[in-house]
Amino acid sequence: MPENHSFFDQHLAQTTPFPFGLEIERAEGVWLYDPSGKRYMDLISGVGVSALGHGHPKVIKAIKDQAEKHLHVMVYGEFMQAPQRELAHKLTSLIPSSLDTCYFVNSGAEAIEAALKLAKRVTGRSKLVSCRGAYHGSTHGAMSVSGNEVKKQAFRPLLPDVYFMTFNDFSSLDLIDKNTAGVIIETVQGDAGVRIPSKEWIQALRKRCTDHGVLLILDEIQAGLGRTGKLFAFEHFDVVPDILVLGKALGAGMPIGAIVASKHHMAQFSTDPMLGHITTFGGHPLICAAAKAGLDVLTEEVDLNLVSQRGKKLADSLRKHPKVKEVRQIGYYFAIDMETRADVEHVVNYGMEHGYIGFWFLSCPNSFRIAPPLVISDEELSWAEDQLINALNGLR
Repeated sequence: MPENHSFFDQHLAQTTPFPFGLEIERAEGVWLYDPSGKRYMDLISGVGVSALGHGHPKVIKAIKDQAEKHLHVMVYGEFMQAPQRELAHKLTSLIPSSLDTCYFVNSGAEAIEAALKLAKRVTGRSKLVSCRGAYHGSTHGAMSVSGNEVKKQAFRPLLPDVYFMTFNDFSSLDLIDKNTAGVIIETVQGDAGVRIPSKEWIQALRKRCTDHGVLLILDEIQAGLGRTGKLFAFEHFDVVPDILVLGKALGAGMPIGAIVASKHHMAQFSTDPMLGHITTFGGHPLICAAAKAGLDVLTEEVDLNLVSQRGKKLADSLRKHPKVKEVRQIGYYFAIDMETRADVEHVVNYGMEHGYIGFWFLSCPNSFRIAPPLVISDEELSWAEDQLINALNGLR
């Protein structure tokens, strides 16, 4: 292994025995640059985080301006801090009025933990229903409602009273009953390979939850904030969750998670017991300032109609290739099914050699992932399309 990777190996924890090992010196727009100056197009947006690309000047300015004022001053919930307030006002202005209160935390997984706790606190029930194929994070609670048994087995026991229905299956809705506290789903399943539900199923799920007094939790950590061609994925389905979970792109490149719910529901974290959910670094002023700037950029500079149109065009092109078995796409959210896992590895490795970053899914090994920054230009997307076609042409 090259010498510049030895520190990474010896002193930093790794998540697999075979990381990419690519050293990044700087990043700008949709491009990542290594120390030699070679550039790589980021076709996965840092796995959903860098939806506005890298180094947007308005986000960088917001970070610099806030850094000159103050960084952390107090644990979340005790001091009034303008960046938190401004982010909450901006975010709640973009979603239905029933979701009027934000709780900012440090990551999507932490937001999932808070959402599960809130569902139990509001309803006084313990049963949770999730979906097979789901991915909600790697903390104990989030893992408990995720569907990949291979990833879960070594860490049991997990949360009790968790049940799994089949995504987009009407008969599975019978699992939801008067003992259920919350149902948690990804509005579009990501790690399962961009599985898009029918509008009829989502609406039936919403009704079933309402009829039984169950809180519907929509996880839009990956699918939210423009990724699907709408600001929030639930807008495709004409439903509103009781709890919305956000992360990844919300921070515009900085680490954040959030749950958004009604004031009435969220207030129950503050009594019986007080401090029902707490976080030291949640709502960090630097992060909130970046997130607010990112939302401004997203709503003022990104044309989501183009995201939908260009995404469909790329999907249609890839579907025509004989090596592609299926393409599932919504906005700039793609899963491209191949014949074998080795085919997926070829496409990803080809990108490392020829200047783009692709990736795979944990729970869908025969598919590769494409999720480019929303700000990618038509010319850049055409270049990416050509490279992907070249990679597919190289398959035997």
